[in-house]
Amino acid sequence: MHRGTVNMSVIDELSEHITLRMSSYLEQTHDRTWTEHKSHSDYDLWFITTGSVKVTIGGIEHTAVPGDVVFFYPDMPYIASTTRELCRFIYMHFDFGIAEQKRILGEFQLPGIVQGNLIREEATLFISSYRRFKQGNGGGSPLYLKASLLLVIAKILELHRQDLYSGDFLKNRKPRKPEGSLDILQHVFRYVDDNLHRAIRVNELAAIAGVSEKYFISLFKKILGITPGQYMNQIKMNRARDYLYEKKYTIQQIAGFLGYPDPFTFSKAFKKVYNVPPSKFE
Repeated sequence: MHRGTVNMSVIDELSEHITLRMSSYLEQTHDRTWTEHKSHSDYDLWFITTGSVKVTIGGIEHTAVPGDVVFFYPDMPYIASTTRELCRFIYMHFDFGIAEQKRILGEFQLPGIVQGNLIREEATLFISSYRRFKQGNGGGSPLYLKASLLLVIAKILELHRQDLYSGDFLKNRKPRKPEGSLDILQHVFRYVDDNLHRAIRVNELAAIAGVSEKYFISLFKKILGITPGQYMNQIKMNRARDYLYEKKYTIQQIAGFLGYPDPFTFSKAFKKVYNVPPSKFE
């Protein structure tokens, strides 16, 4: 199992809290004289469509060809140039996070060149939606473009989880992480999963993390963008949804599985999240 599996599952669990902001995007063509020395303040994806691009990170050269997707992290210095007569690519600057944590991807080794054969369907859809959007005349929309970008990011995360892709830009180097990391919370996540059948107090989680309760609440929100209480509630609601889809358990049984004292309390919490009581959830 990939060492990042536990952490990456958190992104799935909190998918309803995911935020994606596109900041700038453009299709560029460069001739053989082009050389670029830069770093960007946000995440950056390049979709190579023509020619090839040489990217140098930390003195190591990498080459991207048509169909490949190049993934840069914020504040990552690089040198880029074309290796042929010309190159063309679409770039997309964006932020991706969970609630108030805008740089959650920094936890994973994703920067690098994603080979086209691994991401062909998603990249093709993105390029198509970008060009329709730029044509105007109602041919595309920012919402569709954003959805296709999210699909690309989700695919890269899936490839990383399955050990099919790990970015070479940080090879033999750990990703630069903010103060506090998801690694600190791995045992907390497992504890919550193992104890959903009862009410869990925040001071229990703080003890597992080895810090005071007050500091734990602050640290948790800094790392994950939401409070421990919001996290536990979301996990319970995810499990409740799964149990309801199975259609094998009564509302009372599900309430017991998830540590609620009675079906009424569970139904009230469920309706607050999904806007319908569990008895009417489909």
